[in-house]
Amino acid sequence: MLAWVWRYWEKWIGEPLRKVEADALAYRLSDTGRRMDFKTPLVLTTAAICLLIQNYSAHPTDSVAVATWAIQLLWGSEAATEVETLLRRWGSDQLATLLWWGIHAALCYTVLPILLLKIVLRERLADHGLKLHGVLKAWPLYVLFAVIMVPLVGIFSGSEHFQRTYPFFKITSPEQVRGNLWKWELAYAVQFVGLEFFFRGFLVHGTKHRLGVYSVFVAMVPYVQIHFGKPLAEATASIIAGIALGFMSLITRSVWLGAALHIGVAWGMDGACLYRRGLL
Repeated sequence: MLAWVWRYWEKWIGEPLRKVEADALAYRLSDTGRRMDFKTPLVLTTAAICLLIQNYSAHPTDSVAVATWAIQLLWGSEAATEVETLLRRWGSDQLATLLWWGIHAALCYTVLPILLLKIVLRERLADHGLKLHGVLKAWPLYVLFAVIMVPLVGIFSGSEHFQRTYPFFKITSPEQVRGNLWKWELAYAVQFVGLEFFFRGFLVHGTKHRLGVYSVFVAMVPYVQIHFGKPLAEATASIIAGIALGFMSLITRSVWLGAALHIGVAWGMDGACLYRRGLL
């Protein structure tokens, strides 16, 4: 049994991670690696700017001042007033606010990193977690992760804190489930695709040439921080998830299965919480 476990560990995890470390060491010892590395500080600084923008404009009303200033410069005060009215109306509506948050987060996680990679660094997005070829190569790892997460979702969905937190879209009747829940869950999923690209694609693959497997731990720290304010059990589990999904991305060189897994767990938690309330 132990021999079987060791053989599959080496095939799916050990050998791929050693290759990442060997490639990073070879880079650091190369002529290019001995010179100033501009990519690593550019990636990390861009990531910090993205997180800053996301945090300070996550609500429609947070963007009123900047939006009205820009619109007034371009189209005048009347247009600026209309935009302010629209943003404040969205800010007073639960669904509109959540859709803003989901789409806004996805854009913050993707736009600047993609511009940096394509225009400044002139590198392929496929080399930073968005490749599709071979995406199913390490599917057993994701199945194992799902097998672990499904019962945990069922257990924690019954706790008071998780019941208060999920879904973010507060539902009080089955009519709301049938009418608007799908809109929120779609925006929620889009946000997770952006999140996985940012933390497990841009940050991990954008620094692995210099840091090797330790790029996973660099990306894990801000990933845990975005869970502050959520239930303690989830925030604590984000340390493990950040490391595990980061290693999976290194092994597969893709974030797509990680995004699918993340979406599945999130939708499962929302569904389990609603089911326990008798709303499904």
